[in-house]
Amino acid sequence: MARVKLSEFRAKQILGEFLGEGYSGFPFDTEKDDEQKIGKSIKQGKSYVVKVDQGVKKRFRQGLIKLDLKTSKDISSAISELKKQGFRYFLIEEFLPHDETEERYFALERTSSGIVAYFSKKGGVDVESFEGQVQELLLQDAEDAKKIAIELGVKTEGFIEKLIEAFDIYYFSFLEINPLVISFKTPHLLDVAGEVDSAAEFFVEKWNSDDFQDGKKDLTQEEQNVSKLSEKSQASFKLVVLNPQGSIFMLLSGGGASIVLADEVYNLGKGHELANYGEYSGNPNEEETLIYTKNILNLLLKSNSQNKVLIIGGGVANFTDIRITFRGVVRALGDVRDELKIQNVRIFVRRGGPHQDEGLALMRKFLEENGIEGEVYGPELVLTDIVSKALEK
Repeated sequence: MARVKLSEFRAKQILGEFLGEGYSGFPFDTEKDDEQKIGKSIKQGKSYVVKVDQGVKKRFRQGLIKLDLKTSKDISSAISELKKQGFRYFLIEEFLPHDETEERYFALERTSSGIVAYFSKKGGVDVESFEGQVQELLLQDAEDAKKIAIELGVKTEGFIEKLIEAFDIYYFSFLEINPLVISFKTPHLLDVAGEVDSAAEFFVEKWNSDDFQDGKKDLTQEEQNVSKLSEKSQASFKLVVLNPQGSIFMLLSGGGASIVLADEVYNLGKGHELANYGEYSGNPNEEETLIYTKNILNLLLKSNSQNKVLIIGGGVANFTDIRITFRGVVRALGDVRDELKIQNVRIFVRRGGPHQDEGLALMRKFLEENGIEGEVYGPELVLTDIVSKALEK
């Protein structure tokens, strides 16, 4: 799925809580917050740092980090200065004086081979100049984490292991800590840049799309429609438009299966063509499924891309009635059958659950009667294979 930048505030809050250390920094939104919030949040006698928190790289070199601010007035002035450059979101946290020799570099990245760690005894703003000093390691077991801790001089037991665990369970795609400051043998996460799998918003409670720093956009009409539908229904409906001009559209059901199917598009090197992500779950009725499908089809037909494909996929449902939901899907498809044929849209289906035979039969009948290219499968087909079949042409 799409890798999106998480705010530094949220990334640090998640990691701080998971490490058992907590986190005292706080966010500041110039459109919503005022100096009162600053006064209530800081402590007398402490110095603070103000950072632009909008996923900007090389902040220090650009003057987007203000150090050693002692009063709420100092902090407000720093924010006002940065706001003039067009920035809105900031992070305020305690200033940690340290020596450059205490700066380390540590990063994790999720790849097709597994989680890869990058680390160096030298970190900080000049890390890119330390050619050949950043080591790379594909993580295999707990011993690898211990090796990294020794290399970086981290004495806190289990620290690196916990960072790796948090990276995995909170669906991080990339996590960079630079510098990781080792002061008096204690590690401190000074600057953190994190990217997460946007699809996991539907499973992870610690972050959501409000925390994305490179995905802030106005909702499309279709996204608004689906949001309203979900609010009124006992079922759940989600829709995120990733690329309005994409060629791969997905009508997915269920939580875990939906993210697996979307990830498979990326695994096959077609992530840039993925137009949307979303899901329906909770046994929606026919009318609700009709409305949801219509919105996805609206997006599909508006795209200027060629060779469009619609993947209707999901795992084996426990209680969602496949016959009822597919009635809604087929009705929506029927309303635009001519447009689908004109644009040569192909449709691939894989689904299982209660009344699956009747539901799948409806899909097969629709494709055959309308001369639309596609294939329909039940749970006899491996879940991810429907994606590879759809993307073969």
